[in-house]
Amino acid sequence: MAETSSLNIPTVDLADLASGDATRIERAAAALREAFGVFGLVYIKNHGVDTQALHRYYDAFAAFIARPAEVKKPYGRADLWYQRGWTPPNTEVAVAGNGQPDFKECYFVAPYPNDEVAAMEFPELYPENVWPSDAPPYFQEGIMTLGRSLHEAGLQLLRGSAMALGLAEDTFTAYCEKAPHITRALQYLSLKPEQVNTDIVWGEEHTDFNLLTLLPGGRFLDPSGKAAPSPDDKSGLYLRTRATPEEPQGRKVRGTAPAGCIVAQVGQQLEILTGGTFLATPHVITAPGVSGWQRQSAAHFIHVHTSKVLFPLEKFRTPTAIRSYAPPVLAGTYDIKTLVDIGLAPPHALDKLGYRHYDRLNRQRSGE
Repeated sequence: MAETSSLNIPTVDLADLASGDATRIERAAAALREAFGVFGLVYIKNHGVDTQALHRYYDAFAAFIARPAEVKKPYGRADLWYQRGWTPPNTEVAVAGNGQPDFKECYFVAPYPNDEVAAMEFPELYPENVWPSDAPPYFQEGIMTLGRSLHEAGLQLLRGSAMALGLAEDTFTAYCEKAPHITRALQYLSLKPEQVNTDIVWGEEHTDFNLLTLLPGGRFLDPSGKAAPSPDDKSGLYLRTRATPEEPQGRKVRGTAPAGCIVAQVGQQLEILTGGTFLATPHVITAPGVSGWQRQSAAHFIHVHTSKVLFPLEKFRTPTAIRSYAPPVLAGTYDIKTLVDIGLAPPHALDKLGYRHYDRLNRQRSGE
């Protein structure tokens, strides 16, 4: 795969999308078509995320992560497939990676109330939030505020994306109303000296399985636990661009946003709905070439509602798209299968899919 430190990844100003000015809206739409069509990623400005509040939350999250594993263990809810609460280290594995669990701890919350009917249908995808009984100050308020700010920015971007593709403005937002959206705080863990400059990465290369991912930017922690600039040029977010005849493996691009911007990435669900016109972003989180450093970040995942069907929209239903993305699948079913694939849900979660009442006939037959 060819490598480059940076390419001209477009930036979209959300103020342009909200301006009502046809020229400004088309400028943003053209940037989205290029950004999501080639890179699967766009930089966003005027996004409404409070940077000072973000770092205040990171301080609270660091205080929680610093607690002993036994203290955090009650909040590691395997029974909820880790969709709420604490995710221990070495839990999640990228589907297309090398089988190495990610070197990270996480905390999942839902920033909005659950869809009560969907929660009965998919209880592990719509559980109630799990909070530490003695959470550090600003732990709960910080991540909820962050998640809602990122969600609102994402909805604006989805409306702009629909317009950029010649669709009704509410096309994608209608798909994700009351869906199982989640906000995730992440802390990538320090490597030991013998692990540095090996094949170990903080997060294996993967694509997100949701509709759209919003990333507000992270920070590094030095070996003493204090926020500090990156220790080298090796670590951080890299993405893989769309394959071309000239570069069939794509191009490796650093995904560092310009100052004041956040990042939005295409997820698999948006790729499916657009028949591959917008492409889910393969990305990897590389570790630094020095030991003892950690990194904090956050992500908000906008999902398609579990009751919606994932298949290319009629406009994008070409023979190639149909072959690539058939058969149609319920978004909730898609979520369960993917959570099993990445190790957050147990393999027996697949038993929820399909008809489950064969034992009823066996019980009837046993009485004969």
